[in-house]
Amino acid sequence: MQYEHGELLGAAKEYIGLMKESGLGYFRIKNDKFEIELGEKQPPMAPPPPPMQIPFPAMGQMPTVQQASIPAPSAECSKSGNIVSSPIVGTFYAAPSPEKPPYVTVGKQVHKGDVLFIIESMKLMNEVTSEYDGVVAEILVDDGEAVEFGEPIMRIE
Repeated sequence: MQYEHGELLGAAKEYIGLMKESGLGYFRIKNDKFEIELGEKQPPMAPPPPPMQIPFPAMGQMPTVQQASIPAPSAECSKSGNIVSSPIVGTFYAAPSPEKPPYVTVGKQVHKGDVLFIIESMKLMNEVTSEYDGVVAEILVDDGEAVEFGEPIMRIE
């Protein structure tokens, strides 16, 4: 079937006007009488990248704290003794409140199960207890300081 040149030209002019008004850079229309493409062809859109897949260990094989990667102790805490590290990310507090004395100080004797300090995380106060009997030899962070998981907090000899 043939269509008159004027009919196609009229439709093209109408669509060009619509493109200018709307700010379109490319327009294509097809019907039973004709097909019109205006503007530069847009390259086909690339498909989105596939979602990242993270392998999860099977049940019963979840890593434990002992298996987790813990930063190496700094030179200042490489002395003898047992290092107490932060079990979570948060803020270190030496005392139960600003008005109270600290749980422990350098030189204080501690026993297994004694509260050593608090780590505040997500507005929860988490008491950290000693796993060792001994004397507090060194406190490696300041009160109110942000700490990372596994960061050395104190040394007990």
